[in-house]
Amino acid sequence: MLKIFAVAIAVALAFPALSQDWSPAKPVRIIVPIVGSTNDVLARLIAPELARAVGQPVLVENKGGGGGNIGADFVAKSEPDGHTLLIGFNGPIAVNVSLFKSLPYDPVKDLAPITLVVTTPQFLVVHPGVPVKNVAEFVARAKAEPGRMSYGSVSIGSASHLTMEMLKTAARVDIVHVPYKGAPPAMADLLGGQIQAGFFVPGNVLQFLKDGKLRAIACTGRKRFAAAPDVATMIEQGFADFEATAWIGFLAPGATPRPIIERYHREIVRIANSPEVRGKLEALQFEVVATTPEQFSQWIRKEIPRWGEVIKATGATAD
Repeated sequence: MLKIFAVAIAVALAFPALSQDWSPAKPVRIIVPIVGSTNDVLARLIAPELARAVGQPVLVENKGGGGGNIGADFVAKSEPDGHTLLIGFNGPIAVNVSLFKSLPYDPVKDLAPITLVVTTPQFLVVHPGVPVKNVAEFVARAKAEPGRMSYGSVSIGSASHLTMEMLKTAARVDIVHVPYKGAPPAMADLLGGQIQAGFFVPGNVLQFLKDGKLRAIACTGRKRFAAAPDVATMIEQGFADFEATAWIGFLAPGATPRPIIERYHREIVRIANSPEVRGKLEALQFEVVATTPEQFSQWIRKEIPRWGEVIKATGATAD
C-alpha cells in the first residue's frame, strides 16, 4: 500500500511539471476553416508569437468550405498530439449542429476547447446604391421587392448568415442568401453591387465605411460601437432583444491530453493579452475575453441550443 501511495504522489507531482514542460516536437498547424476573414487575421496575429513560445514553427493553413465543417472535421480527426489546432467560430462549433442534417464530427466530443479569444457584434451594411439609411427603410425596400434583394455571408452557418435570417423572420421579408467562402469574396461582391447587403464584423467593413464604399445602418450589440457612434443598434431601431455576437477561439482534437491543452491555453491567453496583440484586436473592434478551457466549453454548450432555437424559428437550412 505504501508503494502504491508513493507512486500516486509521484504521478500527481509530475502532472503539473508535464503541463509546464510539454512542447511540440515538430511544426504546429493552425487550421482556419474559412478562407480569409477575421479568423485568419487572428490566427496570423497569434502564430508568430506562439512559435517563439513553443520553439517550433506555427503555420496557418486555410481549409474552407462546408460552412467551416471541412476544416473542423480535419482537426477533429487529427492526431491529438498538440501539432494541429483549430480556429473555431460560431458556424462549425455551435451552429452547424442544427443547421446541417448531419455532421462528420461532434463539436463537443471531438474537439477540445483551449480558449475563447474574442467576441464582437456586427454591422448591417449596404451598398451605397441601396437608398436606405436605417433598418426601417431597409425592411420597407425588401417588402417592396420580395426576393429581389440579396445578401452575402462569410459562410453557411456563420453569425453573418443567421443574423440576417433572424432579421428576415422578425421583419417578415424575403431576401436571397448568397453564401461565400470567407469575407474577401463576399466583400468584393458587395462593393461591386452584385449583392446589396450583409451582416459583417467590424474588421471586415470599417475601412470601407470610412471610405464611403459601404453604409452601415445598424449594429447588433446592446450598445453602439465606439468606432461608429452614429450607427444605432438593432434594439434602438425597434427590434427588441436583437443581439448577435460573433466569436473566435482555439480548439484541439478531442482526445488531446490535458497538459497540452494547458500549455496552449497559457501561451495563447498571454499572447492575446499582450499590449501589441491586444491593441491590434481592439482596433478591429474585438473584445478580448481569453477564457479558460472550462469557460469556453460552457460557452459552446450554451451557444449550441441558442443558435438551434434561431435556426428552428427562422427555418434556415444549409442549402
